[in-house]
Amino acid sequence: MSRVALDSVAPDFTLPDFRGVPVSLSEHRGRHHVLLVFNRGLA
Repeated sequence: MSRVALDSVAPDFTLPDFRGVPVSLSEHRGRHHVLLVFNRGLA
């Protein structure tokens, strides 16, 4: 995956939430802050 430059627009993506419902970053466009938490699980 390519890196995103600081202060650039994040690329749109869709991931499942904790219930398995798909959520897209574009659904939150216009909000000042979006917090993403990635749980890497056990390796």
